[in-house]
Amino acid sequence: MHAISHFVGSVFQPIFHLIGWLLAFIYDNVVPNYAISIALLTVIIMGILTPFTVKSTRSMMAMQRLQPEIKKLQLKYKGAENRQQLNEEMMKLYKEEGVNPIGGCLPMLIQMPFLFILYSTIKGLAYTVTTKAGKVISHPRYIPHHTKMYDNLVASGGHIKVWGMDLSLRPFPISVHGGWVGALPFFAFAAAAVGLQYLQMAQMNNLTRKRGQPLPSQQLMMQRVLPIVFAYFYMVIPAAVVLYMIISTGIRIITQDVMFRTGVSNPNKGAAAVAASSLIEGESEVVERPAIKAAPVKPTPKPTPKANTNNRSRNQTRPAPKPSQPRSKAKRKRKAR
Repeated sequence: MHAISHFVGSVFQPIFHLIGWLLAFIYDNVVPNYAISIALLTVIIMGILTPFTVKSTRSMMAMQRLQPEIKKLQLKYKGAENRQQLNEEMMKLYKEEGVNPIGGCLPMLIQMPFLFILYSTIKGLAYTVTTKAGKVISHPRYIPHHTKMYDNLVASGGHIKVWGMDLSLRPFPISVHGGWVGALPFFAFAAAAVGLQYLQMAQMNNLTRKRGQPLPSQQLMMQRVLPIVFAYFYMVIPAAVVLYMIISTGIRIITQDVMFRTGVSNPNKGAAAVAASSLIEGESEVVERPAIKAAPVKPTPKPTPKANTNNRSRNQTRPAPKPSQPRSKAKRKRKAR
């Protein structure tokens, strides 16, 4: 187990140094306060993770929209003998709708690597060594030695003190806080982190109910279990990491609220856009397609009026008049005599 943790730690060493350098930069150049520096670091990290939050929220809403179809498939393919067919039909449905069934859990799953990274970085900042004389000396890791943050950590003996708290400590054991009174702020941090996670889930569920969509049972179960699992971690990790979770969850709640108000989280919006674009493309094809010329239509001949047969017979029997010719001079003389 020690070999595995050493291997994982060596792989993440560059990231530890990057987070430590960024934290020291904020502490030295923005405000010399550990809590505020961690808060600003959290804002930067959440800015990177916001696209994943938007995508996972839309995926979760799309999964809720598909619940009636999923229930129909479950009723159609009942029994263990139809389990494979049911899975195939459900995967086909997810593919047709462009839905990722685990997309709704993506924010919490993404948090795990960052929790490990920040936990290791904070642990490195509070790292101490014991000399042969039995004296404890602070030896911060992952931050440059020429920074103000490094000097302050060495001067404090590796204690990340702010507002009367040592952010490098955790709620247990109680003895390190001098009693329950000193440990109360650490329990308050853990309770705030868990409460904000439940608030984020309630925000999602309320929107689903307003839209008249059913809540998936698997999603409800996961929403109830995951915060409890995280509550255990909040009891065994430094308060600085819990502070990161409080701020990141608050940012996620604000992000979801903006998405809900602007309609970005509406799963039907994307489908409507695709349908509209397809319709526009279809219309453009119709317009661009050359028109087919109609064949020329022959005009129907008008019926000629029937001629009178009596007149026609008379005209045929009567001889045509001879053309008049000029009279000669001889004939004129005879006639004059």
